[in-house]
Amino acid sequence: MIPIGDSVRTRSFPYVNIAIIIACFLVFFYEVGFASNINKFFFDWAVVPAELTDYVDNPGDYSLRVLFTPVTAMFLHGGWFHVVGNMIFLWVFGDNVEDALGHVGYLVFYVLCGIAATAAQVWVDPNSSVPMVGASGAIAGVLGAYLVLYPRATIATLIMPFFFWTAYIPAFLLIGFWFFIQLFNGVASIGYAVGASEGVAWWAHVGGFAAGFLLVWLFRPSRPSAGIGRPRW
Repeated sequence: MIPIGDSVRTRSFPYVNIAIIIACFLVFFYEVGFASNINKFFFDWAVVPAELTDYVDNPGDYSLRVLFTPVTAMFLHGGWFHVVGNMIFLWVFGDNVEDALGHVGYLVFYVLCGIAATAAQVWVDPNSSVPMVGASGAIAGVLGAYLVLYPRATIATLIMPFFFWTAYIPAFLLIGFWFFIQLFNGVASIGYAVGASEGVAWWAHVGGFAAGFLLVWLFRPSRPSAGIGRPRW
């Protein structure tokens, strides 16, 4: 299922959300141009759980770069489907969350969700040497916040593989189903090379979503959020 729009009106221009989307695409284009040495680039700027956990025990063996990888990894992606899929979700859901939290609040919220997502995946699979890349964990946090803020919204969704069939699904059903899939696959992956075989860090999604669901209560504004109005699709 691919979301393409929602029924929530926004009152302000989503500067931060659009800046994040542009930054992710610019970094991805840089990756494409860096293809001859992309593995080194990923190992330098992606999260490598084993490296991060070893840093805690032996900080003198690593540069400070390791501490910044939970943030830099949010802007790296493993391919066109990865970056485009993530940015579609961020485009549909992120503007409304930014509208509710404010520009600065949304930026801080987004980064914290991404860090929490990394922490969840590293906690489950601390010895993995597979680089973790992508904005999925932070975007999962955005979905968690959206569920709290706009549970009654309607999401226009393309149903795979019938891309010309658009369904209009309540946000709490769509996001709830999405979270169930992440949790199910996360639990199923325990005992294996977690997330490595299928290339998905399921627990990063679960952790990011949980962080967003909880943190939004701290960041939510005193003013009412935007109403549910005419669809934007």
